Amino acid sequence: MSCEQIISGRIILGDELESIEGYICVEGGIITEIGEESTTSRNIIAPCFVNSHTHIGDSVCKDPVLGVCENFRIKKDLDSLVRPPDGLKHRILGRTSYSDLVVSMRSSIEDMLATGTGAFADFREGGLLGVFAIKEAVDDINIDSLVLGRPKDPDNPMDEVLSEIDRILQHADGLGMSGTNDVDMELLHRSRTASKNRRRKFAIHSGEKSDDDIEKALSLDPDILIHMTRAKRSDLMAVADAGIPVVVCPRSNFVTDVGMAPVSEMLELGVTVAVGTDNVMLNSVNMFSEMELLSKVFGLEDRQVFKMCTLNGASCLGFNCTGSIKKGNKANLMILNGASNNLKGISDPVSGLVRRGRPDDILSIIHSNN
Repeated sequence: MSCEQIISGRIILGDELESIEGYICVEGGIITEIGEESTTSRNIIAPCFVNSHTHIGDSVCKDPVLGVCENFRIKKDLDSLVRPPDGLKHRILGRTSYSDLVVSMRSSIEDMLATGTGAFADFREGGLLGVFAIKEAVDDINIDSLVLGRPKDPDNPMDEVLSEIDRILQHADGLGMSGTNDVDMELLHRSRTASKNRRRKFAIHSGEKSDDDIEKALSLDPDILIHMTRAKRSDLMAVADAGIPVVVCPRSNFVTDVGMAPVSEMLELGVTVAVGTDNVMLNSVNMFSEMELLSKVFGLEDRQVFKMCTLNGASCLGFNCTGSIKKGNKANLMILNGASNNLKGISDPVSGLVRRGRPDDILSIIHSNN
C-alpha cells in the first residue's frame, strides 16, 4: 500500500453513510483507497460538514439584545434584528470598519473549520467591498467557500445598482439576495439574468416569516431557496417540480420566532434539503447543534440529518467530489475520538454524532487543497 497518509477507525462510508471498520488512504488530498478490515482504533472518520447558509459579517456582534420583555417573555422581532436597511445587524455593519469586519469574519471561518465544517456559503452584505472583505478573511484558511454578494443599497437608481451587481459578479460566486418583499422585482429579475449570463449562482431568502413571497421567488428560477419556514404543501410541490434545493436554518428560525420549517414534508416530496447556521449574531457556526435539533425536535431520521449537513449541502452549493467518503473524492474529513467520555459506548457512529456529537470530540481535521 503506497499513500501519503493512512487513517484507521470506524468509517462513515459513501453516500448511504454505511458504518465500517477499516482504513482510508489519502494522496494529494484525494481518497485513493478505502479498505475494510478489523482495527483497534476507536476513532470515527466522518465527512466534514457543509454549512450551506451563513451571514458571517454578523460576527462583529455576537450578543445582541433579542427583544423586549413582555409579561416575562422575550418578544423577538425578525425585522428589527436583520431586515435591511434598518435592522440591528445592518446598523452595526454600517458603522463597522473594513479591518474590523475582516478580523471578525476570519474568527468565525476559523471556528467553522475547528468545529468540523469544510465548506460554507455566505450571503455577503456590503456590496463589492463586502465581497472583498470575505475573500480577504478566508485567504489562506484551508476551507471551501461560496461567496454570494448583494448590492449595498438596492434602493439606489436601477442603473447604478445593476452596474454594482455586474462588478460583484466579476468577483463573487453569485448573488445572495434578500426576500422579494425587500427588493424591487424588476431589479431581482435583472439580477437573475445577470447571474445567469455570468454562470453564477442566484440564491434568495423566501417564506421565512410568511408564504406571501414564495411564488415571486419561484418566478426568478433561483438556484437555491433559503428558509421556506412558512411554505405550504403546494409551495413545496412547486419547489420539488422545479428541482430547487432548500437550505433550512433551524436554530436561527427558533431564535427569530418564525417557527419550524416543514422539513419532513420537503423530504417526502423529494426536495434536496441542506442546512445552515445563518446569522452569527444569533447562533454559533456549530453544525453539531443543528443536527441535534433536527434529530430530537424535528424528529428526523439520523442518517437523513447527517446527509443534509454534508452531502446535500455539497450538492446544492456545487462543491464537487466532497460531502461523502468515497474513493476519488476529496479528503475533507474529521477524525473524532470514539473513546471520548461523550461518544464512548455508542453503537452507531452516525446516530452518535447526530444526537450527541460535540466539537470537543474532534481530534483533527483533514482538508484537501485541491
